[in-house]
Amino acid sequence: MRLLLATPPYHAGVVEAAGRWVPLNLAYLAGAAKAAGHEVEVFDAMTRGVSPEEAAREIVGRRPEAVGMTAVTCSVKAALEVLRRVKRELPRTATVLGGIHGTYLYESVLSAPGSPVDFVVRGEGEATLAELLDALSGGKPADGVRGVAFLKDGRVVATPARELLEPADLDRLKPAFELLDWEDYRYFVIPGTRLGAVSTSRGCDKGCTFCSQQKFWGKRWRGRSPQSVAGEIRLLRERFGVGVVLFTDDYPTLDSARWERLLDLLIEADLGVQVLMETRAADIVRDEAILGKYRRAGIVHIYVGTESTDQAALDRMKKELSVDTARRALSLLREQGILTETSMIFGFPEETTASIERTLALATEYDPDFCHFLAITPWPYADVYGELEPYIEIRDFERYNLVEPVVRPKAMTLAELDRAIVDCYRRFYMGKLDGLLAEKSDFRLRYLLTAFDLMMRSSFLRKKLGGLGQMPQRVKDLLARLSRERPAVLGK
Repeated sequence: MRLLLATPPYHAGVVEAAGRWVPLNLAYLAGAAKAAGHEVEVFDAMTRGVSPEEAAREIVGRRPEAVGMTAVTCSVKAALEVLRRVKRELPRTATVLGGIHGTYLYESVLSAPGSPVDFVVRGEGEATLAELLDALSGGKPADGVRGVAFLKDGRVVATPARELLEPADLDRLKPAFELLDWEDYRYFVIPGTRLGAVSTSRGCDKGCTFCSQQKFWGKRWRGRSPQSVAGEIRLLRERFGVGVVLFTDDYPTLDSARWERLLDLLIEADLGVQVLMETRAADIVRDEAILGKYRRAGIVHIYVGTESTDQAALDRMKKELSVDTARRALSLLREQGILTETSMIFGFPEETTASIERTLALATEYDPDFCHFLAITPWPYADVYGELEPYIEIRDFERYNLVEPVVRPKAMTLAELDRAIVDCYRRFYMGKLDGLLAEKSDFRLRYLLTAFDLMMRSSFLRKKLGGLGQMPQRVKDLLARLSRERPAVLGK
C-alpha cells in the first residue's frame, strides 16, 4: 500500500522555542512498513507549522491509500481534524490513529459521531501497523491483527493486545531516516546544528502517578545494545550531518553496565556529536565516579525530573526520589559543566499560594540552569486521574499540555494558579541573570544566553509570560557588558 505518516499540526509553543524535533516514532513506523514491502512517505505537519487545513491539503495531494497519525491527548483534536478532512476528500483511504490517547481511549475515538478513524493501533506500533497494512492490501479483515481496534457492524471491536518487542527486536528495527527532510531539524540553542534523535531504550519500571509512559509500556524497561545505539548515532552523523542528538527515552541509564558501555563507545568513536537527554536523579548520584565520561561522550544537557521540592509531594506521586538526592544530582552535574534542566509540577487540589512560594524558593536553591513550572494534567489514563477528576474545570483535551492549568486547587482559581506559574518563571529566570557574568565556560554562557534569547523571542512564551517583565532590558545591559568583557562569547 501507499502509506503516508503525518504528525498532527499541534503547537503548544514551549518545546518549539528550542528546536525543530525529529518525529522519531514515525521514522520507526515508516521503517517497519517499508520492511514489509509498502511504499511510505512522511509529512511532518507540526514542524512545518501548517494548519489542519493545509496539512490535509498536502496529504490529499499525495493520494495515499492509507494515512497514519500518532497523537497524544493534547494533539488528538488536531489529528482528528486532519483525518476528517482527508476522509472527506479520499473516502476510500484507510485512516489509522496510533499513540497513547488512542491506545486507552479507542472506544471514544471510534464511536464518536462522524469519527474519521478507521483503525486504532494500540500500544507499540511497528509490528501491528505492518500487519494491518498487509491485511488491508490483501483484502483480509483486520480481526486477525493483534493490537488494533475498529468498528464492525456499528460496535467497537478490539483484538487481543500485542506483546512488546524483545530487546533483540529493538536492535533490528531500522528507522527510515531517509524519508525525513533533514533541513527541517535544528537545535536553535546551538546555532547551525542539525538535530537528530535516538531511542536507546523503551519503557520505565517506575510508577509515577502523573506519568502515562509507565502505563503505556507496562512498567517494563527494554534496553537496546550499546553497539546498536552507537552505530545509529554514527549513521546520523555521517549520512545526515547531525551534530546534536536527543535521546528520546525516559530512562536510558537504568542498566548501569550497559549505560557505561555506551558512554565508552561514544568516547571511542569521537564523532563530535553533542547529546541531550533525561534521566533520574538517583542514577546521576549512582554514577558520580563516572560523570566525567558523560561529558567526554558528548552529553551537554540533562533533564532531571525532580517534579517537587517537597518530600511529601514526591511520595504522593510515587516518584521514588528524595529531595536530597535531587539536590545532589544537580550539584554533581553542575560540577561537570553539564547544563541542567528540571521541572516543578503545580496545581494539585491542596495547592496554595504559600506552597507555590515554598516550591519556587527551593527550586531556586536547587539552582538548575533551566526550570519548567508545569500545571498538573489529568490525562484520563494516568493513575492520578481519579484523584483529580472532581477538580477538573476544563475538559478540552487540546489544553492538556502541562502549560495551561485545567485542574482547580481548592484554595485557588485557575486564573490565580496561572498567574502564580507565570510569576515563578519570571522570578526564576530574572534571578538567573546575575549569575551569568560569573559563568567561566564560554560554551555554557553562550548556550544559556541563546536559550534565554529564544524564550524572549518566542511569540507563545511572550504572550504567556508577558515578556518576563523587565528581562529584555536587563539582557541588553548584560550583553553590552559581555561585549566589553568577553567578546569571544558573542562572536566578536
